[in-house]
Amino acid sequence: MQKQAVTLKRSLGLWQIVLLGVGYMTPMVVFDTFGIASEMTHGHVPTAYILALAAMLLTAVSYQKMIQVFPTAGSAYTYTQRTINCHLGFLIGWAALMDYLFLPMVNALIFKIYLSAFFPGVPSWMWIVGFVAFVTALNLRDINFTANFNMFLVFFQIAIIAMFVAIAVRALLHGMGTGEIISMKPFYSAGLDSSWLIAGATLMCFSYLGFDAVAMLSEETASPKKTIPKAIFLTALFGGILFTLASYFIQLVFPTVASFKDPESSSPEIAMKIGGTIVQMIFLAGGIAGTVSSGVSSHASVARLLYAMGRDNILPKNVFGYVHPKFRTPWINILLVGFISLTAMFFSLGMATSFINFGALIAFTFVHLSVIVHYVFRHKMHRSAKGFFSYVIMPLIGAAFIGVLWLNLERNSFLLGITWAVIGFAYLVYITKGFKVNPAVIDFSAQEEVQTQTL
Repeated sequence: MQKQAVTLKRSLGLWQIVLLGVGYMTPMVVFDTFGIASEMTHGHVPTAYILALAAMLLTAVSYQKMIQVFPTAGSAYTYTQRTINCHLGFLIGWAALMDYLFLPMVNALIFKIYLSAFFPGVPSWMWIVGFVAFVTALNLRDINFTANFNMFLVFFQIAIIAMFVAIAVRALLHGMGTGEIISMKPFYSAGLDSSWLIAGATLMCFSYLGFDAVAMLSEETASPKKTIPKAIFLTALFGGILFTLASYFIQLVFPTVASFKDPESSSPEIAMKIGGTIVQMIFLAGGIAGTVSSGVSSHASVARLLYAMGRDNILPKNVFGYVHPKFRTPWINILLVGFISLTAMFFSLGMATSFINFGALIAFTFVHLSVIVHYVFRHKMHRSAKGFFSYVIMPLIGAAFIGVLWLNLERNSFLLGITWAVIGFAYLVYITKGFKVNPAVIDFSAQEEVQTQTL
């Protein structure tokens, strides 16, 4: 009798997945980016977060629609491959891979920056090695262990945000900042220019990166068609509420950037001015927890994308499609991502971030397009008023929002992204022998049936 292949374990629940996504987004990032965001929006950061949330929720809805059809790991790669074109699907997966691969590196770099500031005598490379080793070890374990540890880190960050709100209310009552607890000034004031909000929303959108990554966990969820769509929407919504609430109170306490010596490094100043050294140390702990939670979630996601591409034999199946028989996790991929993350020692934070932005926008764009192709061109579900609104209007509006982000993408991000895409195209030509053969396509229904039998 032929031995059944080892597959990923379907065991995650809704809130484990949501908090993995929230951890990916890093709630504490609201304090790190506030200074520059306030400068860009002229003191209207909460409104920029709300606009960005609208764009992300529209994208989340498109993800929901596609997961109903393809409840497997792979995300934008899978949707494009199955609905538009298998070659194009590979290129979208390759671009998304850049986003997912570089976020663990960004977290390692941020961790190094945090710790090097407090322990300047320790070689910076040691912080990167220690961070990568810890995050890799966590991901090698059972996915439930990883998810539960991440939940603790996310709750810790939420507790710090709640502490900040309480301290901010007390400070406002004593006349600090605007001296008001309830005010419309953070959202709207006379002379507000829409271009300020668009610029701010463009920056804020990248705070939401990670809500889509939970789609990678589809094959480790008991009921993916039911759970993952809810998880994606709730992740974006919950993250948006946290960002908006926190930025509202920060804006009340610090109405202008004149309060900061360095707007690009606002978190330490916010903590010091509102609560002194003790609060600053707590913020540091929260920032470290944020980088670890984001590192754990992003590491898990990219390992699953590599698994999907390996399982499809786009990448060598014996390596990338391997699942550990005991822990039911893609061990080789997890170790490989850890090894790649060590190259953070040779990158600047700005360069690594540039790679992430291009990959994310590619993925978001083609998820919207996949909805239109699948539901409109293939299944003609746009003929009713409801269908036309759901499968044409909403994804087009979502794509338009993403188009605005494309227009505001930094030149370096675009150039680095194109270079990565060219490398991916060359590899595609190689594996398809000059497009004479198609990349392998997984049988999703069979895969889902096999995994259900392993429960």
